[in-house]
Amino acid sequence: MLHARMAQSIATVTVLVDEYDAAIQYYCSILGFTLLADTDLGAGKRWVLVAPGGASGARLLLARAEGPQQQAVVGRQTGGRVMLFLETDDFASDHAAMTVRGVRFVEPPRHEPYGSVAVFEDLYGNRWDLIETRSPP
Repeated sequence: MLHARMAQSIATVTVLVDEYDAAIQYYCSILGFTLLADTDLGAGKRWVLVAPGGASGARLLLARAEGPQQQAVVGRQTGGRVMLFLETDDFASDHAAMTVRGVRFVEPPRHEPYGSVAVFEDLYGNRWDLIETRSPP
């Protein structure tokens, strides 16, 4: 018997960080994200959620790396590839504001058939695309 498909979405993505407070400072002050939760879980662990302001997409769980295996991949969770895509409806304004706030873009903006894009690195070296997609003609 077939069952009706339930709606699903990716709600939260984990990003390994070295230290909670520095990560919160970067994601909230530099990228302009909103701190959604910062809950003490005991034993030095915290549940820290951030997301772009006004967004309905996935949130980031900032998880402090524990042990050598996790610490070794902080900033390299995807082996140097773009890890996350920050979509915007005003590429030029967001790129300019992020540049002023100290975001490190690793290439100049480019305009592709699918939209405007520029790659930046977060506090740890994870690569992101800032992207404004173009509607198909």
